[in-house]
Amino acid sequence: MTDPFRHHPELRDKIKPHDTSWFRTLTTQGFSDMLAAKGLDPMPVYGEAERETLRHQALAAHTGDLYIFAYGSLMWDPALDFSEVRTAHAPGHERRFILVDRYGGRGTRAAPGLMAALDVGAGCDGLAFRIPANRVIEETRILFQREMISPGYHARFIPVVIAGEPAQALTFLADHDSDLMEAEISFDDQVRYVATGVGVLGTSHDYLRTTLHQLEQFGIDDPPARAILNAANTM
Repeated sequence: MTDPFRHHPELRDKIKPHDTSWFRTLTTQGFSDMLAAKGLDPMPVYGEAERETLRHQALAAHTGDLYIFAYGSLMWDPALDFSEVRTAHAPGHERRFILVDRYGGRGTRAAPGLMAALDVGAGCDGLAFRIPANRVIEETRILFQREMISPGYHARFIPVVIAGEPAQALTFLADHDSDLMEAEISFDDQVRYVATGVGVLGTSHDYLRTTLHQLEQFGIDDPPARAILNAANTM
């Protein structure tokens, strides 16, 4: 069996195995039950049929192996059974911390949290996970249950560069019509949300810190994200 970490052995212990990931068995009802147990308001969610329609639409023209571009938590806990992981660059896109979570994931209405979304920008470095053709259906079902549990993203193929070669990868872009996205969020609000946001998935601070740590494993820094974290550390 080919080693999925053959190109990046330094990531072998930095990416959670798919069979130990909670996201592997995540369900909409299960997540909603977790929020309810904490006394939190229900989160708007996609129905199963609607989510499957979105998945089929996204993959309608795709055949063969599938690359998935990761720029946030997928970089360390993808919950995917992948055959290869590579560093990748997405030109024309940018990792922006504009997803404001008030629904209990990493923040609440009283103390919102902050996470990343992929938006238009100068370029974004991340990871590309390769899914073999015979596992695309099952793995994307799991992926969409996680990333498209509620309105917030558009599932789209974008151009990426992997080992100097152009490719297409499925990723999740900011949906500016969603109330989760605050494209004009101030730096002060970003810092405050990172410093204080906490929910059933953990803290926003841990999310940002782990994102930056994972990027460091392959020699990449994200100065805007680093500035947010440094400021949050002083609060």
